[in-house]
Amino acid sequence: MTINDQPMTRLSVNINKIALLRNSRGSNLPDLIQAAKDIESFGAEGITVHPRPDQRHIRYDDIPALKAVVTTEFNIEGKPVPSFMDLVLANPPHQCTLVPDTDNQLTSDHGWDTVHQQSALQEVVKELHGRNIRVSVFVDPVSAMVEGAKKAGADRIEFYTGPFAHDFKKDPLAAVKAYTEAAMVANDIGIGINAGHDLNLENLRFFQEHCPQLLEVSIGHALIADALYYGLENTIRMYLRQLGR
Repeated sequence: MTINDQPMTRLSVNINKIALLRNSRGSNLPDLIQAAKDIESFGAEGITVHPRPDQRHIRYDDIPALKAVVTTEFNIEGKPVPSFMDLVLANPPHQCTLVPDTDNQLTSDHGWDTVHQQSALQEVVKELHGRNIRVSVFVDPVSAMVEGAKKAGADRIEFYTGPFAHDFKKDPLAAVKAYTEAAMVANDIGIGINAGHDLNLENLRFFQEHCPQLLEVSIGHALIADALYYGLENTIRMYLRQLGR
């Protein structure tokens, strides 16, 4: 599998860290809404947000304002607790990514057990589909978890790529092996593939080349960190080049 065999992989930029910087001073600097508009104008093909119950970065009241200005793809991630579901259903995004966060979790660090939690996920997926929202389920690169997401009715999976990024420098092929195998299962059963977590300028192209039919990556922390050195517009273009554009 080479990059030329892939569909176009969309770049969705997670703007949580921009919101975190804004919140640290209790003002509107940086302006989150303007940042989202600029990120799209710089070439990103989606905006991702992950509101958490403590609202430490993206706040619930950011969602309607973002929905009003995002012109590419709006992706809202989170655990489907009642407050999150109310928020999403009241402001339907193009895609909702279900993530099994635990209370007070610093960042997402595991996928759903789509076998044992299949019934609960199925109910959530059905509710989101009722508002014409595409549903992606955050999973580890395990065939049974991919199959469980499909049985729950999800349109896509999002691979949790933290372990890949952690092991990449040590042995890239070993780090990506499980993802390649799980992606082949996803392709066979007809569920789309997204990916995200700790993907960066060093490992992104390699991951894309070894994950068949990768449709979308969601990148926030690394991209915003790179923007401190390279500037936001240039950084987005650098990531797009890693995706073959």
